[in-house]
Amino acid sequence: MRNTLKATTLETKLPILAVEHCCIISKDADITVAFEVALPELFTVTSAEYEAMHAAWCKAIKVLPHYSVVHKQDWFISERYKPELQKDDLSFLDRSFERHCKGGYDDPWRRPQ
Repeated sequence: MRNTLKATTLETKLPILAVEHCCIISKDADITVAFEVALPELFTVTSAEYEAMHAAWCKAIKVLPHYSVVHKQDWFISERYKPELQKDDLSFLDRSFERHCKGGYDDPWRRPQ
């Protein structure tokens, strides 16, 4: 039986020449620079703040040179809601809200990181 598996190395698939000054340089003379942008939590900004953030994104993308690639990735962490039913100062509505979110739906709350 002949081996049909074609083994290859990572260097042939991802031809990285060097990493210098926080830039990745490939053997094809491509330069990669990565940036991390921390965005505010979902539904925590006003519409004016959101428009300003969107305008800043558009302005940043417009000043990039030709043949630039922008990859935006959102990360979400799944968490379960933990109600605070032990508090003594909860009103009837607050306590009902805490009970409602605790049971019934059992969907994880999601927040961006």
